[in-house]
Amino acid sequence: VWMAHGLVRDEAFAVMLGDDLVDAEVPCIEQLARVYEKHQCAVVAVMRVPKEEVSKYGVVGGESLGKGLTRVQKMVEKPPAGSAPSDLAVIGRYILPPKVFDLLEKQTPGAGGEIQLTDALQALAADPGPGGGVIACEFEGRRYDAGDKVGYLEANLAYAMKRPELREAVRALCRKMAAS
Repeated sequence: VWMAHGLVRDEAFAVMLGDDLVDAEVPCIEQLARVYEKHQCAVVAVMRVPKEEVSKYGVVGGESLGKGLTRVQKMVEKPPAGSAPSDLAVIGRYILPPKVFDLLEKQTPGAGGEIQLTDALQALAADPGPGGGVIACEFEGRRYDAGDKVGYLEANLAYAMKRPELREAVRALCRKMAAS
């Protein structure tokens, strides 16, 4: 994110991590942009995950605003099971205000010895000023984790099944593979 600083300058911008694929009628980033336009603060895409899986994600907790929106009060990167603030896991879609660059510039290394966007977003969540605050949006759609081997395979199969010219061939291939 920091590498985009010179290009973005003083505008809000989208971040889309390549290992998360979201299949949705209204693109996930458009859903977030609509929330940003209304609230004028950072917006992160979240999805509910089983409590035993929260340690794989950045997790948020906060005050419900209704309709799948949460005003973030706490954000933790890969919390140990049992200590997460909720079951709302952040996925790789964000709309961020330029103010995040000021926070990233001041960050010290966090989890994994790296500068963590989550830490900057936690600071942004606590900022009541213009451009401050973070809202978590439970997006509509299906997320695939292409950073995981099985998730990558699942995404490819799901997208192939949506294509009429591939659907029957994919079904036949799956039946053949399952039978062997």
